[in-house]
Formats: sequence, structure tokens, C-alpha cells
Amino acid sequence: MNAQAHTLTPEAARQQARRDYSTISLIGLAHGSSHFFHMLLPPLFPAFIKDFGLSYSELGLLVTTFFVISGIGQALAGFLVDRTGARPVLFAALLCFVLASLAAGTATGFPGLMLAASLAGLGNAPFHPVDFTILNKRVSQPRLGHAFSVHGITGNLGWALAPVFSIGIAEATGHWRYAYLGTGLVALSVLLLLFWKRDAIDDRQGSWGHAKAAPGAKEEHPMAFLRLPSVWLCFSFFFFTTAALSAIQSFASPALGQMYGLPLSITAYVVTGYMLCGAAGMVLGGFLVARVQRLERTIAAAMAAAALMLLLTASGVLPPLVAAAATALAGFGTGLAGPSRDMLIKRAAPPGATGRVYGTVYSGLDVGFALAAPIFGALLDGGHPAAVFVGSALALCLGIGSAGLVGLRIVSMKRAAATA
Repeated sequence: MNAQAHTLTPEAARQQARRDYSTISLIGLAHGSSHFFHMLLPPLFPAFIKDFGLSYSELGLLVTTFFVISGIGQALAGFLVDRTGARPVLFAALLCFVLASLAAGTATGFPGLMLAASLAGLGNAPFHPVDFTILNKRVSQPRLGHAFSVHGITGNLGWALAPVFSIGIAEATGHWRYAYLGTGLVALSVLLLLFWKRDAIDDRQGSWGHAKAAPGAKEEHPMAFLRLPSVWLCFSFFFFTTAALSAIQSFASPALGQMYGLPLSITAYVVTGYMLCGAAGMVLGGFLVARVQRLERTIAAAMAAAALMLLLTASGVLPPLVAAAATALAGFGTGLAGPSRDMLIKRAAPPGATGRVYGTVYSGLDVGFALAAPIFGALLDGGHPAAVFVGSALALCLGIGSAGLVGLRIVSMKRAAATA
């Protein structure tokens, strides 16, 4: 499955390309759906404040619940995926999204929204170990960098689409509950399509052709990967960068409104702009992965530029519309770093442990969301909207440090292997 293209006949190479593209597109759709459901509740926070009298701190707790469940579940899902296979776990996750939409649409207060957040978090938990297991096993090495790029792009597109979709339906129908009928149909449609095309995402048909252990290598304990410093450095990288993303996703809109007097009709779509810029960055990032050896340098440059844009927004000196644009443009830097980040993790992962490593590392994403949301919500309640952008920039800078240490560890291991 993962043989290099130059060893194949032209017809076999074309068939492999078709298989690769089919797998990449379907997993991209699935990943976009998971990110879409990250935003199941935040776009309609103003409606919940109006109808249920909730504060931003309480709304931040909904985000925390989602990501606590997702984070714990993601680490456990990695082991489940390595043991049972990725495809059935993926189907179960999408079913949870259907149930989460039903819970949100029928909620009568905070408990109902909490149930929706819990179901959505449970559904979100398996996606990264599922996605990366299928991609690494089924996609040939020459296209793997682009597969990671598409994976990241579709995630950003899912984030970008969610506010437009939910707010658009709510405004068109006159009530926010109809938005959750729409989200439920989205999840159900994706589930049916993936079931129809299930052969293209069957990881039992793949192999670890470009990630094999050395001949005669001793089989390690399933938990042995937890001893690797690079795994925990990758975890910390996700924690810091996601703390920044959490602030932008959940609170950039009201923060811009408080600082610059921008109406919700404009600020509600800043997150969409941030994610679309991130998707554009990922397109370029997918090409850089194949051409750059020191991936941590790409990550550092891209994220430093994003941090600078956020600090400019926090300064309060920009014209209102320019501040909104600067916040959105920061997404390009974080998007550019995305494919390099995923390839960096792959290089740090032991062969055959991809589900476990990605599950553990990406749980840093969930922990970052879970802890950051109530903190930034409290800052906003306390009348400190600029802190949303300053805190995001600081978190990105800390993420740069983590990525740099991962890169140094990989270089050190390569040198040690060459010496041996």
C-alpha cells in the first residue's frame, strides 16, 4: 500500500493515487465534521445569554466540559484504535454528534446544554487517533505531507463553517433551535457517506510500510511510548497553541465588540475569517513539509507572526475593521505551522503506536481548550477584553518553545542513531 511510487507500474501508480485521494478526502471530511462540532455551542452563546441568563464564565464551563471529556476520551481512544481498528470507532463518534445536536436543540437551560457539550466531547474524542491511523496506514509516503495538510485544512474549514451555518439558520428561521436540526442532519449525512465508502477508510487493508521498526527490534510494552520526552513536549505544544485558539474561537467576537465597538454582525465572522486564513496557511504548509528538514523553524516563524498580529489587536491602536482583519490574519500563521506540526509528531512516534501517540499528544489540545476557556471567559467578565489577545499571543510564544525542543530531540536521536 505504501510502496514508493517509482517502484510501481504506471497503471499501479494511478490506482494507488486514486486510493490515496479517496482516503484523504473522506478523512478530511470526517475531520472537518469534528471541528464543526467543536463549535456546536459557541456561535449561539449570545442566544443562550438572552434566553437562559448565563454568564460568559458559565458558557466557558460548557467549553471546558466538552474538552475535558474529549481529552480523557482521546487518550483512551488511541489505545482502542490500536487494538480494534479505527473505522468502527469513527462511525460511533459521528453518531454521538447526532445525539449532541438533539440534546442542544431540546435544551431548556444550562443542564441541557451541558448534556449536549458532553455528548459532543465524547464524539470528538477519537478523531485524531482515528484519522492519523488511517492516513498513516493507507496513504503512500509521497502524499502523506499533503494528507496532513488536507486534514488540517478541512478542520479549519469545519471551524469556519460552523458560525456561518448556525447563525445563518438561526437568523433565517427566527430561532436558534432550528440550527441544531441542521447540525444533526450534517452529522447524519457524513456518517451515511462514510459508511457507503467504508472500504476507502478501512485501516485493516493498510500497512505500516513507511513506518516499520528496525529488523529484529524488540517489541515494547504498549505504554513504553510515554517514556519519550518528545511525546510530552508535543503535548505541551498542543496545550499552549490550543489555549490561544480557545481564546480566539470563543471570545474574540465579544472582545472585539468591547474594545472597538464593532457590532456582532461583523465580529461573529472574525472566527470564520481566522479559520479560512488558517486553511490558506495549511495549503502552503503542506508543500513546505516535503521541502524542509527542520520543521520546528517553520513552526516558529509562522506562529511568531501570528502572535504579532494578536498583540497589534490587543494594543487598541488599530482602526476597528483593521483590528478585526488582523485577528483573522493571525490564523494564516497558525495554519502554516499545522502540517509541519503533524509531521513533527509522526517523526517522534514509535512505529505501530500512531494511535496511542496521536491520542496522547492531541489530548493536549483538549486540555488547552478546557483550561483556557473559563480563564479567558472570566477575564472578559472582569472587563479585560485586551487580555484575550495578549494571552493568546503569549500562549503561541510558549508553543514555539515546545516545538523547538521537539525538533532538537529529533535531531539528537538522528545523530545518536548515525553514530551507532
